[in-house]
Amino acid sequence: MLRGLDISDMLIIDRLELSFQPGLNVLTGETGAGKSILLDSLGFVLGWRGRADLVRQGAAQGEVTACFDLGPDHPARAVLEDAGLPVEDELILRRINTVEGRKTAWVNDRRCSGEVLRALSETLVELHGQHDDRGLLNPRGHRAILDAFGGLDGARAKVRAAWSEMARTRKAEAAAAKAQEEIRAEEEFLRHAVKELDKLAPEEGEEAALDIKRRTMQGAEKIRADVVNAYEAMGQSGAEAQLADAFRWLDGAASRAEGMLEEPMAALNRAMIELDGAMDGVVRAIESMSFDPHELEDTEERLFAIRGLARKHDVQPDDLAGFADTLRAKLNALDAGEAEQAALRAQVKAAEAAYAAAAGALSAARSKAAAKLDKAVSAELAPLKMERAVFATKIADETEGPEGRDEVSFTVATNPGAPAGPLNKIASGGELSRFLLALKVCLTKGQTGLTLIFDEIDRGVGGATADAVGRRLATIADGGQVLVVTHSPQVAALGAHHWQVAKSVSKGVTTTDVIPLSAPERVDEVARMLAGDTITDAAREAARALLNS
Repeated sequence: MLRGLDISDMLIIDRLELSFQPGLNVLTGETGAGKSILLDSLGFVLGWRGRADLVRQGAAQGEVTACFDLGPDHPARAVLEDAGLPVEDELILRRINTVEGRKTAWVNDRRCSGEVLRALSETLVELHGQHDDRGLLNPRGHRAILDAFGGLDGARAKVRAAWSEMARTRKAEAAAAKAQEEIRAEEEFLRHAVKELDKLAPEEGEEAALDIKRRTMQGAEKIRADVVNAYEAMGQSGAEAQLADAFRWLDGAASRAEGMLEEPMAALNRAMIELDGAMDGVVRAIESMSFDPHELEDTEERLFAIRGLARKHDVQPDDLAGFADTLRAKLNALDAGEAEQAALRAQVKAAEAAYAAAAGALSAARSKAAAKLDKAVSAELAPLKMERAVFATKIADETEGPEGRDEVSFTVATNPGAPAGPLNKIASGGELSRFLLALKVCLTKGQTGLTLIFDEIDRGVGGATADAVGRRLATIADGGQVLVVTHSPQVAALGAHHWQVAKSVSKGVTTTDVIPLSAPERVDEVARMLAGDTITDAAREAARALLNS
């Protein structure tokens, strides 16, 4: 319930502090007094999108604070929890608008976004008038309204899920088909390339190994003769024999040299040992340099084949094996494509069947909900002096989509036998007001903690019909809270609480004030609404009669 509304420096409001009550609250005043400004201010603090120039002329910023009481099960509590905001029995919304257009909002003294404010507002306030912007007069919103009335959120969620799955499978099938077409277009190339790569069977690192082997064999061919000559110079016909002869000659003379030859002989012995080691190394080198000339030819041929194939496919030689795997995978996909396509087609068919079942169930549920809504609205039309009018919810086939395959529209016939037509085109102003009121009553049944605001819902009606509208509003307000902006004395007289919106000019500055009326003041205000500017005693008597009826 809306308990309080404080407004500062908004449009032509200087400062207002309003305290609202449960039941039917009526706001009356002359045309242009500022009743719409009051609603603009409330909409501003609730995050609704409205006019931009809200700050009062000469002020740096405008500010609105709204205070709501939240019951234990009020749906606003869930919104607060989801947003990570404090959850208390009292909800205080505050929003500031600077003259530059910057807007800042707080919920229970915590900064929040306009999106959070709007989510909260849907659980707190329902505003309705002849120029309703929340869907009653817009056929595009009728389906959502019917679903909300019928409690069809679960069925609609199933349809959305089935639609998403159907779209996913169709997309997968189309992507697979496109891939198959692309692969099939290069099938001849793939089969030739894979055959060529499989025949060569290159391995990772093979190109570098072959290059080293080739250069080694080419180098060995040039130096092997020199190495053999060196070995022969060190062998038995060369240094080895000479060192052996020298050692024997020294050994024969050593006994007569008084020890002078021991050190040279030891050195010579070491040289002979080192010479043996060198000759062993040279032998190994000669052995390693021995190769079959055909092996060099084979090595060069394979190396050039690998490099040529790498250039042909514009890849690195070491990537040829992986490239072959990629091409082979494409061929495998092509070969397995028919089976995959059949499986995907089966998935699409199953998804389409699931969507058809979910959409069919939703359509059936909508038909039942439409019958209940038509019956409920008809029951509400009788107390509003429209017992002969007919309200009908029409459901027609529509292109399938995430919301099902039903087009929903509200139609009315104001008299028996008259053709039915769209709600916003058939009904006159007064009739439209009563149709919308009846709809609103049906759509808000069962909602708790919601403040209903009706902006001139009684426009275009008077006399007994206006009295019927007022009594229906009073019935709705019983146990809840309804705010009504009205020009009808019959409706104003039925209010449990009455405020007068008045405009005044002081020192060239226009301001609007909202004044709670006492019982005598209510008599004068209702009399003014009946008689105009000049309030007569007869008008006051008529006003008292209305207030006491």
